[in-house]
Amino acid sequence: MLDAATAVAALDIDLDLEAVPGDQVVAGAPMMGSAVLCTLDTVEVGVWEMTPGSMSDVESDEVFVVIAGTATVRFDHDGSVLQLGPGTVGRLAAGQRTVWTVTETIRKVYIA
Repeated sequence: MLDAATAVAALDIDLDLEAVPGDQVVAGAPMMGSAVLCTLDTVEVGVWEMTPGSMSDVESDEVFVVIAGTATVRFDHDGSVLQLGPGTVGRLAAGQRTVWTVTETIRKVYIA
């Protein structure tokens, strides 16, 4: 957990990865994990990672920055696709149904 006036190397944080729940797996055998870095009032800041494969998800309200890896996110409501790679800043809205397809283990810092 981050305290005021501290910093952490987000790529160096050890995450405990677990298998994506079977009802969310679309392809492969993806694993994922996360760590909460801090909370600011009701806002959570953390790091999330997913290994190669595809999974479906229902999103939370979130802004994120990809710091490693490559993936796509397809939105069920209109079929649009985001291409993600290091440096990508993205925005997800609560309730959006998505399919994440990771080609190279992806890690992001999120604010939700």
